[in-house]
Amino acid sequence: MRKPLELYIHIPFCAKKCDYCDFLSGPASEMVSHGYVEQLIEEIKCEGASCQGYGVVTIFIGGGTPSILRAGEIQAIMDAVRKSFFVEADAEITIEANPGTVTREKLAAYQACGINRISIGLQSANDQELKNLGRIHTYDEFLKTYQRVRLAGFSNVSVDLMSALPGQTLASWKSTLKKVAMLKPEHISAYSLMIEEGTPFYKRYHERPELLPGEDVEREMYYTTKAFLREQGYERYEISNYARPGRECSHNIGYWTGVEYLGLGLGASSYFRGCRFRNEANLDKYRKIRMQDGAGEVNEKLHLDRAQLTDKEKMEEFMFLGLRLMRGVSGSEFLRRFDQNMWNVYGDVLRKLEENHLIVVESPVVRLSDFGIDISNYVLSEFLL
Repeated sequence: MRKPLELYIHIPFCAKKCDYCDFLSGPASEMVSHGYVEQLIEEIKCEGASCQGYGVVTIFIGGGTPSILRAGEIQAIMDAVRKSFFVEADAEITIEANPGTVTREKLAAYQACGINRISIGLQSANDQELKNLGRIHTYDEFLKTYQRVRLAGFSNVSVDLMSALPGQTLASWKSTLKKVAMLKPEHISAYSLMIEEGTPFYKRYHERPELLPGEDVEREMYYTTKAFLREQGYERYEISNYARPGRECSHNIGYWTGVEYLGLGLGASSYFRGCRFRNEANLDKYRKIRMQDGAGEVNEKLHLDRAQLTDKEKMEEFMFLGLRLMRGVSGSEFLRRFDQNMWNVYGDVLRKLEENHLIVVESPVVRLSDFGIDISNYVLSEFLL
């Protein structure tokens, strides 16, 4: 009867930072990355001391490009996790990988330490679109990586795709979807490109949006994705995620349903014991922090912006995170968590959204309508009290 806990482990290194990326990541020398892994392992050991009574149900090793690390470094990280935390026997354990960064040796090491799911960052099956994004791999390199992963015995593989790219057309997006669906991955994440401030893309396209596909084309890409992947046997279980039945990403579902999680590593965010906080994001400062046992409670140098969520904030998150899932949110679960009737708290908002055909009410469940999904940012913002 251990409480469920998710772990996110951040590896902030990559071969080259993509022009659109605003994640905490970038290239580094082997000496720097190895020193980071040593500090990360110390953090893992210390955090484990504050998690007695918890059972880890999912682990997600993200980045950056975690697969850029040596096989032994990933093994050392996972060894530290298993020694420091109680990891459930059926835990979903994912590692992100970019094409061209995995070898047979690395894949064998992943399996040996219990990693059972791989998420490959393709983005596009069109080499020119990949070049426009600043990616350094080709579609052929992706195919070789995908084949290598399958031959190694991995039966749970996700592929990341991105639409509304510079130079992308509806026809080229359809081609990418078809090529990936033919490979039959268990999971597909399909996101629309976001132009983030502070990135090379922001400077390049913020003042010249005409260089990107127009809004009408972007909407056609969105509708094409939904219809085509459904035809191919993928169920849309979240706004941007599709999976074969039973192959949904448990780690992400945990985020959207309020499961506690610890972020380990540079800049990682956490939601633990009712608190939200983030780790130090400066690499030099992070590497100099002296980890302490029970860091989840006492290490103020590591954990920044700590905030205890109020009941109001917890209710807000229950609604606007839970409604990202196609199954919606349950009034029964709301009552169980908060000892309040969901309609007493959100009745006016729910009635307005239902009248405008933005949600579907099938008591006790409330979910987004197709129209509501189309303008989900607006709908979800309505649940801020």
